[in-house]
Amino acid sequence: MAGPAEAGTLADRAVAELDAGGAVSRAVEGFTPRAGQLRLGAAVAGALEQDEVLVAEAGTGIGKTYAYLVPALLDGRRVIISTGTRTLQDQLFHRDLPQVRAALQQGSERPMRIALLKGRANYLCRYRLQRAEAEAGSLAVPEEAERLRAVAEWAQGTDSGDLAEAPAGVEAIAERITATPERCLGQGCPAYDACFFYEARRRAHEADVVVVNHHLLLADWAVKDAGYGAVLPSAEAVVLDEAHLLPDTAARFFGHTVSARAVRDLLRDTRTADQREAGDVPALPRAADAVEAAVAGLRQALGEGDQRGAWHEVAGPAGAGDAAAELRRGAAELERVLGAIAERGPELEACHRRVRELGEGLDRFLEPEDEHEVQWFEARGRGFGLHLTPLDVGSPFRRRMAREAAAWVLVSATLAVGESFAAFRRRLGLPESVQTLQLPSPFDYANRSLLYCPTGLPMPNQAGYDGAVIERALSVIGATPGGVFLLFTSHRALRLARGRLREQLDRPLLVQGEAPQGRLLAAFAEAGNAVLLGTASFWQGVDVRGAALSAVIIDRLPFAAPGDPVTAARQRAVEDAGGSAFHEVLLPEAVLALKQGAGRLIRDEADCGVLMIADPRLIGRAYGRLFRDSLPAMPLTRDAADVHAFWEAQPWTS
Repeated sequence: MAGPAEAGTLADRAVAELDAGGAVSRAVEGFTPRAGQLRLGAAVAGALEQDEVLVAEAGTGIGKTYAYLVPALLDGRRVIISTGTRTLQDQLFHRDLPQVRAALQQGSERPMRIALLKGRANYLCRYRLQRAEAEAGSLAVPEEAERLRAVAEWAQGTDSGDLAEAPAGVEAIAERITATPERCLGQGCPAYDACFFYEARRRAHEADVVVVNHHLLLADWAVKDAGYGAVLPSAEAVVLDEAHLLPDTAARFFGHTVSARAVRDLLRDTRTADQREAGDVPALPRAADAVEAAVAGLRQALGEGDQRGAWHEVAGPAGAGDAAAELRRGAAELERVLGAIAERGPELEACHRRVRELGEGLDRFLEPEDEHEVQWFEARGRGFGLHLTPLDVGSPFRRRMAREAAAWVLVSATLAVGESFAAFRRRLGLPESVQTLQLPSPFDYANRSLLYCPTGLPMPNQAGYDGAVIERALSVIGATPGGVFLLFTSHRALRLARGRLREQLDRPLLVQGEAPQGRLLAAFAEAGNAVLLGTASFWQGVDVRGAALSAVIIDRLPFAAPGDPVTAARQRAVEDAGGSAFHEVLLPEAVLALKQGAGRLIRDEADCGVLMIADPRLIGRAYGRLFRDSLPAMPLTRDAADVHAFWEAQPWTS
């Protein structure tokens, strides 16, 4: 794959290609070798060569992507690279990987084969597009018909079918033109031979380097566990970028969920299949109507408003438990009716399979076999989710690692609490002997940033705290020439800030939920001096460079919400084992979350900015030192006048 082996270890070769005069600097315009990148590249190469596990924290600006791509491609074995988000997946496949491949394989006899693979719902389904086009005349929204025409035209020329490459606005009709794993007809589909997803999967199985995301990687493990074959090819090495997302992602995949949305999707497809392939079975619409009524009844039993909690809190007599049992009975009847007519067509057959899986999922949730799984629910709007989440994801994760590949590299900008990787290792079941590496950001935080923790604020649980935070935030906003992120730990605090800031700001105000995230970020960057209010989804994976983001304000230290049922169960398990739930669960996860939020500020060596953390516990509690030690080495001030002085001292603001 990479041509004749050069002399020296893989680490020697990787460092040589990343260093000055190496293949990467010769081929990639503007590339500059960095000491931290060379160290990381050598460590990745060592793990690959020795078939070991490496856990590495690489601060922003290290250049971690090239640091793992170069040794992975030089190694020559098949490697799977998994990222935390589809956005990074696209960037890796379409930009970084081709650049490194071109640099390393000059003169190679055989080109290195690379492939991109996403989940099924990211690809156009030709069959569902055909159905949607046939029904376009009945669409109530004219814009949807226009979007369908644009997608149909695009479909004639696309090789990938990847909706990330589709015409703008495709997300509004994505549900009509894609197939989830549940809705896919498989080999019974009339368009199976031209399926974009199966073609992408075929290319992945033939490739040397396969780029996936964590959701697909874990879905592949689940498919293998169920005995349904494999989505991904086998590999000798796996690189997990944005590895901090793995514990929570694994908890979702190793658990189980029954959602109102999935049930309603099933009912919609059942009614459509009835019209197309049956139509003479009056028991079918009656059974579907009964399931729909049971879904509504269960949502009502979960209580009004948006909430989440432990299942036992709502499952008492005449409560949500009885409503869930009614849904189970309805699913059994619908399964019986569909079973009698499933052979009439592939859509009825698929609906029969799905309702059988719904019944099995309800059984699993209502009567869990493992006492270490947490039953909990969440309700939002007309929807709900019934979740079964394992307390321990480490044991199954480690077993699957041992089964899947020989060498593993787990890398992120936020894995360590202080200088310790213990919390991350425990969550994923990694032994203490695993190799770790911590590399700080090379950016000049000492001169280009300021950490401001204001004085005089009440404690976060005291009356008037949120209002006082907004007043301090207004002072920082007024002093900041560029844009500002206000990051909140709750939607309630965000709503309060939105109301007050709309009355007092003289610059653009953008609020999470009022537009899609991508559109908000584009408007934020374009404005140059906007204020954006966000919660969890803006704490990580957001990259705004330059003066457009000049300050980040965080309202509270991001401890888990007291009522979170999974966190509460994990705390009880730690306490029952004689440990400290605060120090083993709450504190390390809050530190890592704060590092993610603070990491939005400095994204480039030319960036500068102010980080305001309003929470007085950062200074007034002993554990505040751990939070501060986990952040980059930023000068700390408690005086608002220093914020004004910081900006006056920056040459680009004068």
